[in-house]
Amino acid sequence: MQVFKILGRKEWNAAKKAGVYRGSADDVRDGFIHLSTSAQLAGTLARHFADATDLVLVSLDSDTLGAALRWEPGRDGENFPHLYGEIDPSRILWNEPIGLKSPGVFRLPVRAFVDRSELRGRAN
Repeated sequence: MQVFKILGRKEWNAAKKAGVYRGSADDVRDGFIHLSTSAQLAGTLARHFADATDLVLVSLDSDTLGAALRWEPGRDGENFPHLYGEIDPSRILWNEPIGLKSPGVFRLPVRAFVDRSELRGRAN
């Protein structure tokens, strides 16, 4: 299954240049990288990124993250994917800008809602 990291474009570009993403300030504080499923993306955007612009959605294959990926309770007791490790930009499935329809209203890439097996072999 796909899991996702939402972050600013500058932050993602810096991670690609460095060859590693170690997380946002909130991730570092909490000791893991906060991720979301496709079903959780809208809520995560509304709760944590409502005033943000120039965001990027990064897709990861949960099966390749191994024991570093843990499903733990988040808001309202719902289990969220948490990555106890770093993201190697060369191992992502794809990344794409998150469109902004109007302030606080986002347009997510359609492929965020596609089974990961349908993404194999597609360029980033």
